[in-house]
Amino acid sequence: MRIVFIGPPGAGKGTQSLKLAESLGVRRLSTGEVLRESRAAGEPLGQAAAEFLDRGELVPDDVVVRLVAERLERADCRRGYLFDGFPRTIEQARQLDLLLESRQAPLDAALEFVIPEDELFQRLSKRGRSDDSEETIRQRLRVYAALTDPLAEYYQSRGLLHRIDAVGTQQEVYARLTGALSTVKPADSDPKP
Repeated sequence: MRIVFIGPPGAGKGTQSLKLAESLGVRRLSTGEVLRESRAAGEPLGQAAAEFLDRGELVPDDVVVRLVAERLERADCRRGYLFDGFPRTIEQARQLDLLLESRQAPLDAALEFVIPEDELFQRLSKRGRSDDSEETIRQRLRVYAALTDPLAEYYQSRGLLHRIDAVGTQQEVYARLTGALSTVKPADSDPKP
């Protein structure tokens, strides 16, 4: 299966994506990990992306998508993959779709974690990170809403979106997740190199 997880920080995507990827036997991919792996390996694209980050800038969409394209070439992605926190913008989603179509391996589903803002705020406040002040948390949620919320509409229009109520225990949320996926019929194609 090829799946995108979308949802605000604190919604539980990381925890659930790890569990689901293991259950499905697919690779979980986050762009942060992909970037760090590429940089550590001394790959030119990873070095180029790191230069943007070192200057405090966002890595351009085309560079992020090229990093993802390189990562999908590895053997551990042949059975499928789950994107955690990617794509973040409509442009990244469009570029990802073009990439996957060229590989004859389109997405099977987009799972949106839905959670009230006050619940998110409570979760993020409890993490105790030094950068989790009230204003920082609210700013991250505003940035998420502006950039990433539109992805739900995009995937809805493509018939791929499944909304997951992210309030409850980890087991309850996971049960909702697997219930939604039980209705998804994976594309019967192997990715083309």
